[in-house]
Amino acid sequence: MEIRILGAHNCESRDTRLVSLLIDQTLAIDAGSLTSSLSIAEQQHLKAVLITHHHFDHIRDLATLGMNIYPGGTIELYALDSALSMVSSHLFTEEIYVDFRKRPSPERPTFKLCPLEPYKEVIIGGYAVLPLPVSHNVPAVGYQITSRDNKCIFFSGDTGRNPSSLWQALSPQLLIIEVTMPNRLEMVATSSGHLCPRLLKEELGEFRKIRGYLPPIVTVHMGPQFEGEIREEVERISGELEAEITLGYEGMKILL
Repeated sequence: MEIRILGAHNCESRDTRLVSLLIDQTLAIDAGSLTSSLSIAEQQHLKAVLITHHHFDHIRDLATLGMNIYPGGTIELYALDSALSMVSSHLFTEEIYVDFRKRPSPERPTFKLCPLEPYKEVIIGGYAVLPLPVSHNVPAVGYQITSRDNKCIFFSGDTGRNPSSLWQALSPQLLIIEVTMPNRLEMVATSSGHLCPRLLKEELGEFRKIRGYLPPIVTVHMGPQFEGEIREEVERISGELEAEITLGYEGMKILL
């Protein structure tokens, strides 16, 4: 399994992009930077997109991806009903942009909307995909994705502290998890459903207590203006936990 981090931040600039992951060139998770990171040919190679929740920085490039695919094929778009509803009512409208749910025709749309249920595993493009609820300020899920050869990752999406039941459901070989703010903004992180390094340490401690191990960990969704602070604090908790924790970056490739 090849995991490519297209966007590793929560703000876009010349040097940073919004969160998106790409698995084996065909399965994308979140759409913050799909069209700004991939060539047209690479975009047309996509078979499905998973959305963790409906916040703009995770759905933005769905509109431009639709135009780049249109009218050549259909991409399956998977998400909770709440996220699909927001995409349908606010993004795929003829007033704002093309309604890719119906174009070029209702029988052959650019995007086929596929609702997901938490805790119900589905097979998507040969991958077993398990959506699990995570703590955020809107309905959100993380995804455990397992390949045919049993390579397994979990991507948290945007999340704050979670109940232990989340970690009981997982057994990934790689954990990709958000860390948005430094420790000095812990109250802001908590109130907005995000993690700082200290809260990440608590999450990882709970994971190890329940699962008996810690996989390699990659952090994403960092505020670019805080990245230096976050890096120092993550390096500190990596040493304290004796865990492999790496800050993700645009263009990063991980092979399992």
